[in-house]
Amino acid sequence: MSDVSLSQVTAAPPLPALRLWRRVRPVLLSLIVPLLLLFGWHWAVAAGMTRLIPSPAEVAEYMVDFAVGGIWDDAFSATLHIHLLASASRVYGGFILAALVAVPLGILIGRVPLVRQLMDPFLQLMRPIPVTAWLPLSMILFGLGTQSAFFLVFLGAFYPILLNTILGVKNVEPRLFEAAAMLGCRGNAQFFKVVLPASLPSIFTGLRLGLGLAWFVIVVGEMTGVPQGLGAVIMDGRTLSRTELVICGMIVIGIAGFLSDRAVVMLMNRLLRWSPMHRG
Repeated sequence: MSDVSLSQVTAAPPLPALRLWRRVRPVLLSLIVPLLLLFGWHWAVAAGMTRLIPSPAEVAEYMVDFAVGGIWDDAFSATLHIHLLASASRVYGGFILAALVAVPLGILIGRVPLVRQLMDPFLQLMRPIPVTAWLPLSMILFGLGTQSAFFLVFLGAFYPILLNTILGVKNVEPRLFEAAAMLGCRGNAQFFKVVLPASLPSIFTGLRLGLGLAWFVIVVGEMTGVPQGLGAVIMDGRTLSRTELVICGMIVIGIAGFLSDRAVVMLMNRLLRWSPMHRG
């Protein structure tokens, strides 16, 4: 028995290695699907299944030129930072404005029946209208350029934040109010001690959805004649039949959207450390 126990202890990996494996394992698993897609993409191009789509190696080469230049030296060389900053300013500006409007309005609609009766039918009527349908009207109202893009991003982020905020506020467990009242927390104090903490998970879900849709909508928003931005790059690539440029713009938007979502998740985990669902 002692020999078996000794062999098991000897065969067990050291604690630092086990911790490292637990950190590396999710990263390795997350790379499986992208690598399979890259392999399938490369195989399809090499087999001649499509002549309009460049290979992953060609896209990677152009991505390097798009970022730092020195390979093709065309109008898009070394301009990645310019277009990324232009798009990010519109995305984050429209998203922040949407959050500043949607979160307080959602709390009011969720908590005050009169406000719900006034606003909910109108918002439910407007919500199904796609952002693309607002494109011509936004150009009439705001003209060609940045303001139209900003407005469309605002619309794209507004409704997910609003609806999740309403849902979170309306679904606060009634027993929490009773428990708070028994502990002497009454009136307006219940909003800060009960309503807001209990609805924060749903609010953050809306923020994540809204930010993701903001990056989604930016391509539509930058169809309004802006000279710089990732959406403008994609539209230029389509016009010029530069498929590799279109794919590069898509990749950058995907990475920027992913990093933005991770930032919101980090903030959510920090603010919701008290919740058992968000510990660790």
